Amino acid sequence: MTSWLVGFAIFMVHVLGTLSAVQALMSSRTSQGAVAWIISLVTFPYAALPAYWIFGRPRFYGYVSARGERDTVLRRVLARYRDLIEPYLAPPHRGDVRAVEQLAMMPLTSGNRAELLVNGQATFDSLFAGIAEAEEYILIQFFIVRHDALGVELKRRLEHAAERGVRVYFLYDEIGCHKLDDGYLNDLREAGVEVSAFNSSRGIRHRFQLNFRNHRKVLVVDGRQGWLGGFNVGVEYLGQHKRHGPWRDTHLKLTGPSVLGLQEAFWEDWHWATGDVLNLAWEPQVTCVECQNVVIVPSGPADRLETASLLVQQAIHNANERFWVTSPYFVPDQSVQDALRLAAMRGVDVRVMIPEHPDHLLVFLSAFAFLPDMVRAGVKVYRYQPGFLHQKVMLIDDHSATVGTVNLDNRSFRLNFEITAFVPDKRFAAEVRLMLEKDFAACRRISYDELRQRPLWKKLVSRAAYLLSPVQ
Repeated sequence: MTSWLVGFAIFMVHVLGTLSAVQALMSSRTSQGAVAWIISLVTFPYAALPAYWIFGRPRFYGYVSARGERDTVLRRVLARYRDLIEPYLAPPHRGDVRAVEQLAMMPLTSGNRAELLVNGQATFDSLFAGIAEAEEYILIQFFIVRHDALGVELKRRLEHAAERGVRVYFLYDEIGCHKLDDGYLNDLREAGVEVSAFNSSRGIRHRFQLNFRNHRKVLVVDGRQGWLGGFNVGVEYLGQHKRHGPWRDTHLKLTGPSVLGLQEAFWEDWHWATGDVLNLAWEPQVTCVECQNVVIVPSGPADRLETASLLVQQAIHNANERFWVTSPYFVPDQSVQDALRLAAMRGVDVRVMIPEHPDHLLVFLSAFAFLPDMVRAGVKVYRYQPGFLHQKVMLIDDHSATVGTVNLDNRSFRLNFEITAFVPDKRFAAEVRLMLEKDFAACRRISYDELRQRPLWKKLVSRAAYLLSPVQ
């Protein structure tokens, strides 16, 4: 009887391996990935099968299905929102903006004010002021929330908002917040805050989707003010961490119709996590004097296209004079690497800013596998010296800039839910340029000789680390 059960179990493992191989054939994003998974799943399914269920799924199918339900249930609300925002639709004029609108599946809107928030004190002062001004509701989500002094201060302010009758919705990623204790969350619930994990593995069908993360950092107040950018919640983001030292990051405050784009992204995430349909305000609010055009670009593994990667490629291809980008994790896919090299070869001032000291060693090592080719092609690579660099910013010529949550790596391109503000505005681009010029002044540039002369063992370790870049 025991041998029969063992034989049946072995048979079922091979059947599941074969079925998963068929799924890999039909859904893998690259032919190389499909071949690797198929061979592994067919020849050795005992190890490959759990690995594929956790790491191999190219799309978040549960979220795709839920989005279809939302499109049915909420169609009238969305249609009304789109009608209300129509007077604020900005003519895109340039082809690059039209491409971004299509990637985002959201419109370019006028009547916005985009305010750069440089480093932690300015950012959290602004976030906390917005929470204090809330009258109707607060939508808040972060990838990481720490139960430290900053996290406790955030909790206190959200509790006070709920006590004065403001509806507060708190969404967190269960992987990023795996150290956040139940006491913190229960305190919020007892104060009247609606709390939910993102629940990437919700339900039996999605139990193994642990590789998908919600990396968005969003705050929306009353549909009138919105924030997004690189900051999570923890004292290290204020520079209070011995190993990381000063923390260099950038956030963005938005007012105007573009805030509704942030709101819509949160709205979708909350519906996936809880099944609830939030009753929110969708009337655009314009208060700025010197207004800017903005399009919000949500991206993630439920998208039909690889939105984040294509957004970066579009920005690079559109640059004629300069393309500057900052990212703490720099392991872009081959298409982005090629685009960066080609831009440098046609005379664009291509600059990449990365940290001097890593917080994720494998990701840091992976970059050295391809940096020599990029530097040789004319890409200028800088390493930030004063502390840890965490901002995610792009500057395109003198006309456009982005601030958001997207890193230049496979996780942000294909596995994480991310969000970016694309601002095609010369005044805003000039502000970003001044900010980045100060950052570059605090960097050292990597030379080709430095990369070429690295010891052989370091080159081997970098190549080995680069092999794991799809799941880092």
